Amino acid sequence: MTGNAPPAAGEIRLRATDGHELSAWMASPSGSPRAGLVIAQEMYGVNSYIRDVCAWYAGHGYLAVAPSLYDRVQPGLTFEYSDADNLRAKQLYRNYDWSKAVMDLEAAHDFCARAGKVGIVGFCFGGSLAWLAACTSHFDAAVSYYGGEINRYLDLDARCPIECHVGDRDDALDAEKIAVFRARHPDVPFHIYPGALHGFDNPKRTPRHHPEAARRARARSLDFLGKTLTV
Repeated sequence: MTGNAPPAAGEIRLRATDGHELSAWMASPSGSPRAGLVIAQEMYGVNSYIRDVCAWYAGHGYLAVAPSLYDRVQPGLTFEYSDADNLRAKQLYRNYDWSKAVMDLEAAHDFCARAGKVGIVGFCFGGSLAWLAACTSHFDAAVSYYGGEINRYLDLDARCPIECHVGDRDDALDAEKIAVFRARHPDVPFHIYPGALHGFDNPKRTPRHHPEAARRARARSLDFLGKTLTV
């Protein structure tokens, strides 16, 4: 972490362009931010893991904001890492109005723009949204972690630099899906981590968490964001 004091964090309110008000978790660095980052949630919602991700990026100098994308369904909605809630979360996000989710990500973008350039880092549901936002919105950079639904928007083209991270044992974004995507988008970098499962970045999801893959992916993400947002 950078700076002499821990990041400041707390809940804020955002307003999307259609008038919808939503909550978001913000973490700000101890000094002037290098840039802004929107953190796009897993399908489980803005929970303690996503708040920790915000704090981690704030510790590296970014103003980080995670909008609560499920507030349009139920304010504060999150799911547990259980088999039952896994099914409920999949049912919700796969049938969600993704255009509304992008509106909410853009509301977070506009808040973060006070820090300069703005990137997006997304996981799972958010990893797919990071690709969609890179193609349809005005982010300056995007990082997609194991976005299992990226092929839903296969025919779109990114407007900003983007890189993808996925484990070679991912059951949501498997080798066949990756091959289809890369055939259409050969210039999009894919970092593939041996032995890593879907959700490998999340230390709260044992045994899915893969510490070495998570460390390498975060280091690469920081390098990529530094080059695209702060240089």
